[in-house]
Amino acid sequence: MLPETEINRVLAVTAHPDDIDFGAAGSVALFVDRGVEVTYLLVTDGDAGGNERTLDNSGMAELRRAEQLAAAKAVGITDVRFLGYPDGQVTVSLGLRRDIARVIRQIRPDLVITHHPDRNYQHVAPSHPDHRAVGGATLDAVYPDARNPYAFPELVKEEGLEAWTVREVWLNGGPAPDHWVDITETMDRKLAALQSHVSQISHREDFTEFVRTRFAAWAEQAGLGEGHYAEGFQVVTTA
Repeated sequence: MLPETEINRVLAVTAHPDDIDFGAAGSVALFVDRGVEVTYLLVTDGDAGGNERTLDNSGMAELRRAEQLAAAKAVGITDVRFLGYPDGQVTVSLGLRRDIARVIRQIRPDLVITHHPDRNYQHVAPSHPDHRAVGGATLDAVYPDARNPYAFPELVKEEGLEAWTVREVWLNGGPAPDHWVDITETMDRKLAALQSHVSQISHREDFTEFVRTRFAAWAEQAGLGEGHYAEGFQVVTTA
């Protein structure tokens, strides 16, 4: 794994608003505390989600973008980007690979965080089709697209974006995490980020307890003991 001292820039690529907050906001807050530059890239605006059905898709998209900006602010993130793909219709296309590779070359991250591209049969919620498609497209954008100057040559010729090699990817939501991050000290900020997504969680009176229970269970699985919270990832070396 990359030493902490060699992680200076991180790009988190997710399908919907709230995905990064469920999967990795505690870890992101720890990165921010160490002075790491973190950028969020959201493939969709989440316009097909939520419980406020008086809004049309355009209104829901605007609301969810605003919620994500507030959630990002809760953990210290100011660089949040949206690609605007239709929610629920994401596929691993060349266009999506190019759009993600473009941002990788712009940001030049040491580490990318994204969804696991495989279905999780132990816990189905992380296996939304958009999640799996974004995870697959992001891994393709990391290797080989972003590092290959002959892949999407228009990125170099028209935009001046030279090739970049991402050294490591952390996948969340998969069936076999092998790296655990103790987020006990940033759990309150993770909760604040999640609570910004009112359109997604307002129907759950037990939401705070639900989140604490889930991430306490992961801390126990990680061997951290009682009173701790953890986020889990599968680490892929991509250098």
